[in-house]
Amino acid sequence: MIRRLALFISLVVILGGYTVFTQYGKQDRLPSATADRQEQTDALLARALAERLSNLQVEGRGVVEKILPDDRDGSRHQRFIMRLASGQTLLVAHNIDLAPRLEGLKRGDEVDFAGEYEWNSQGGVLHWTHHDPEGQHPAGWLRHKGRTYR
Repeated sequence: MIRRLALFISLVVILGGYTVFTQYGKQDRLPSATADRQEQTDALLARALAERLSNLQVEGRGVVEKILPDDRDGSRHQRFIMRLASGQTLLVAHNIDLAPRLEGLKRGDEVDFAGEYEWNSQGGVLHWTHHDPEGQHPAGWLRHKGRTYR
């Protein structure tokens, strides 16, 4: 009887440990930009540019084309231009007062993104790439070299 109880407790501990171990890291993981999602995002952003649409939540991937100086007027923003698979360029304005700066960012790096698109004549701006401290706006993020910045 004691051996069965000990075996049962051991199995519960092992299964519980396995469940915690396999589920623990998943809470913080964000899906990477898949090819289908990237095509949908590129098509949406091309339409947004053509039709001058704004306030669109988008998620995708781009390649850093140019690093720009930080915007220091008001909230500080790390700025860079990405080129999407479609060829469209997109200015990223990442609020570094609310989220960490992307470390070691350089031309040619891939960056996954989620944020809000705002139209402008140069291709648009991606912002809200961070959490909203007031919880009123959908949270965004940037992922660079395996690290997620929000």
